Amino acid sequence: MRTYHAGSRAVQDRAGVRDIADHVGQIIGQGIKPVAAAFLELQPLLILGAADPATDRVWASPLTGPPGFVRATGPHQISVTGGPRPADPLTPALTDARDLPVGTIALDPRTRRRMRVDGRLRTTARGFTIAAERVFSNCPKCIQRRESYETLADRVPAPVRHSGELTSTQAEFIAAADTFFLATVHDHGADASHRGGNPGFVHAISPHELTWPDYPGNAMFLSLGNLLTDPRAGLLFLDWNTGTTLQLTGEARTEFGEEGERRVRFNLDEVVESTAAIPLRWSPPEYSPANPTPAR
Repeated sequence: MRTYHAGSRAVQDRAGVRDIADHVGQIIGQGIKPVAAAFLELQPLLILGAADPATDRVWASPLTGPPGFVRATGPHQISVTGGPRPADPLTPALTDARDLPVGTIALDPRTRRRMRVDGRLRTTARGFTIAAERVFSNCPKCIQRRESYETLADRVPAPVRHSGELTSTQAEFIAAADTFFLATVHDHGADASHRGGNPGFVHAISPHELTWPDYPGNAMFLSLGNLLTDPRAGLLFLDWNTGTTLQLTGEARTEFGEEGERRVRFNLDEVVESTAAIPLRWSPPEYSPANPTPAR
């Protein structure tokens, strides 16, 4: 697989960072090194992004389990025990998947480390495997540190609410967020990435539209490149204190300012709110010193 497709190249060229992207892109490989395998086995949370073949909608979904539920089972494969909850919008696509393009990201708030594995998903008796096509780690920029977590047991099934627009409470949930996850797709695969900032960096400007700044990062522009060629996107917001999730699907486009700044606008098709959807309860955040002050 090529390191960059035409969409990422176009954004890199517009930002004037193609040379930097060529250098940084050397971190992307197909193999899962021992240090990466060890990192994955410590994680209680994995974010998976994909397009549902039945609806063509893109979603980002949380998967949780005890450390070890995600494992490297070879230099080019990871195995996951379990899957998303039954009411998750991606569950139907994973029920009997064969070579489904997916992107995943494992983010550890305790160490402010993150790792991405993109590839092809195949359903198994215990969960699923992913044949890795692209593996890399990112810098800790804009990751909020959360020192510890606990796992709740014996939870009742989470109430789920579907809607075509955001409520005022959901808009407040988004405005208070310091982290969300972004799923995007392209002709040959899918990707899941992280966005972070101080509360207020992302907000709903109407019941059908969100916006956030694209802060300077690694110059690869994988997500924005995907959106340039295919605007479908899925967003996942977590309440790190209660386990409640907001999953949004729709289309996103990047606006480029005269001074080089970039802002993404997301138009909502559907939102799924799941109360106490995941069992993890994290300690309060220590905001990243790299977080810019949100514009007012």
